[in-house]
Amino acid sequence: MPIATTNPATGQVLKSYEPMSSEQIDAAIDRADLAFRDLRRTTVAQRAQWMNAAADLLDAERDDTARLMTTEMGKTYAAARAEVTKCATACRFYAANAERMLADEPADAAAVKAKRAFVRYQPIGAVLAVMPWNFPLWQVMRFAAPALMAGNTGLLKHASNVPQTALYLEDVFRRAGFPEGAFTTLLVGSDAVDRILSDPRVRAATLTGSEGAGRSIAQIAGRELKKTVLELGGSDPFVVMPSADLDRAAEVATTARCQNNGQSCIAAKRFIVHTDVFDAFAGKFAANMAALRVGDPMDADTDVGPLASESGRDEIHAQVRDAVAHGATVLCGGEKPTGDGWFYPPTVVTDLNPQMRMWAEEVFGPVAGLYRVSSYDEAVAVANGTPFGLGANAWTTDPAEQERFATDLDAGNVFVNGMTTSYPELPFGGVKNSGYGRELSALGMREFCNTKTVWVGEGAATAGAGAHAE
Repeated sequence: MPIATTNPATGQVLKSYEPMSSEQIDAAIDRADLAFRDLRRTTVAQRAQWMNAAADLLDAERDDTARLMTTEMGKTYAAARAEVTKCATACRFYAANAERMLADEPADAAAVKAKRAFVRYQPIGAVLAVMPWNFPLWQVMRFAAPALMAGNTGLLKHASNVPQTALYLEDVFRRAGFPEGAFTTLLVGSDAVDRILSDPRVRAATLTGSEGAGRSIAQIAGRELKKTVLELGGSDPFVVMPSADLDRAAEVATTARCQNNGQSCIAAKRFIVHTDVFDAFAGKFAANMAALRVGDPMDADTDVGPLASESGRDEIHAQVRDAVAHGATVLCGGEKPTGDGWFYPPTVVTDLNPQMRMWAEEVFGPVAGLYRVSSYDEAVAVANGTPFGLGANAWTTDPAEQERFATDLDAGNVFVNGMTTSYPELPFGGVKNSGYGRELSALGMREFCNTKTVWVGEGAATAGAGAHAE
């Protein structure tokens, strides 16, 4: 895939880049390694000053950055502006909280026959981040902010269709004051990832992307004995029970399915509705979806812009056609538009069965599948009946059902009566084929830290008395 900015609203290639040479890659890794030696010795307060400066730059340049993201991958301008603001918020969150998150944690010294015992969190080195195009700033920032605040350095291999956003991120951290090489964008294709991750100067990797990409990264990292965090695909359930506020549920369902033009790992994709309220919900939801305006993502009145690629649009249309061929009913949408740009209408499909691709596959666009169930147990069985486990929504005002959903849904994130989203304050990640490890919160920062046990005794004789080997 060429490294280029192609406007999804027109299909025009606006700017292309040559991939970095082997020599340039080696030099970038060397700079990251050298920068780590300096960055790890700086204080948390100094890094916080730089991180706050990065947040200030993001805020000041929000409009231009949002236009760039919209041009590169097609999200609406309003959504792009909100993404820039969210990134600035995350920078400030980690600047304010990193010292607490990285503080030594005292242990029970007496229990381990020590004068002092504690856990210390220390950075491990250069971390490779392989990132997707759908949230081109936020996906990177939720790794970069905690990693840099911990004292690690970052090497970014971004998606090939958002090169200008990738270069902007490097520029922001440089202008904010971080040492040269602390955060570097590598303009390379996926074929260079094995070589980069195999380099001994690169100590770990994080990836947000497809199952296939996750398996590839995990295989390389396993061979090299390096830590990985993987956030992969999702086919998130949105369960609606009889006690739910149907108007509110249908409103949020529309946003949850079509946010980011439907291209989100944690977008609700499978709408599992109790038969007692199925027809009422389906009517409201389909009407809401049909009312969304598809068009120019720079237009303030647009709700849904183009998909990021022509192949992506072709894929979801093929999934819809496959469902129809196997007996599905299309309540709205489902027809591929003619003309320029890679647009697709918000679509609702019902009467699904296991023979259809949509039953088990992730649909990465503004297409919703409706599933009818007759009980709580059936709702949970359908919700959990995929290889994925990233996020899940449950809509019920019954406190007992709320507690049961929180326990029974196989997902890394369960949101009751609200839309799944990510917050710097909360850990984010999945289970099953949706990956492993966590981003955000203190857990996300510590994923790429050496969790070091420190034991201090009174002296050699005392320390050895009664000690047990590992």
